[in-house]
Amino acid sequence: MKRIRMLSAAIAVLAIVGNTAVHAQGRGRGRGEVQNQQQTPVPAAEQQRRIKQEQQRAAVYKRQLDQQVKVVQKKTAVLEKQKRAAQLRAQQQYAAQLQQQQQRLQAERDYANDPYISAPPAYRYVIAGSSRQTNEYGVEVLRQAVNTGYQQGYLAGQADRQDGWKSSYQSCPAYQDANYGYTGNYVAQSDYNYYFRQGFRRGYQDGYAASLQYGTTSNGTTSILTNVLTAILGLIPIR
Repeated sequence: MKRIRMLSAAIAVLAIVGNTAVHAQGRGRGRGEVQNQQQTPVPAAEQQRRIKQEQQRAAVYKRQLDQQVKVVQKKTAVLEKQKRAAQLRAQQQYAAQLQQQQQRLQAERDYANDPYISAPPAYRYVIAGSSRQTNEYGVEVLRQAVNTGYQQGYLAGQADRQDGWKSSYQSCPAYQDANYGYTGNYVAQSDYNYYFRQGFRRGYQDGYAASLQYGTTSNGTTSILTNVLTAILGLIPIR
């Protein structure tokens, strides 16, 4: 009798384990199915529209970048006359970075294999009351816009403070242009401009005040705080 009771208990345990495994597999399949649905590529017609849009954005920005390089070069000449040594160094560095950006834009893009083209929208964001949609690749560009803006703003504010110049982030060429780091990819240029300026303004304030209110520094490199970045972007997941 004792053996029979032990055998019955063992069978009951195996049954419970088996049922648990089945339920777990079912839950796993459910998550996988949802994930696969979320990653379903957008229709072919939408992919073609995106390719044309990306080509147009890149072409327009290349022309604008050529003009901006000339504007910054003229600005450096003005700074020389004003004897603003720190800001002059910052602008010379900025001009060199823009020229490097020009070179990178000359590379051909393989639109057919660009993951942005087929990825479905995953987030919404709002600018001036207007809602936009983008996928994770567009979101990454927006994050870059804010953080790059912060870094450039910090350098500009720091330079104006060192030169004993009055605080004025609006007069900085980088703020006026607001395209540094943009490559014509994934988001509208005006959206990149908006988020770049959001980061630049905060970076300038920190640099001019020599106090990190909106950012942090690590190994000599400044970056915007994660919570500040999240608040600026205001991303809303699409479910």
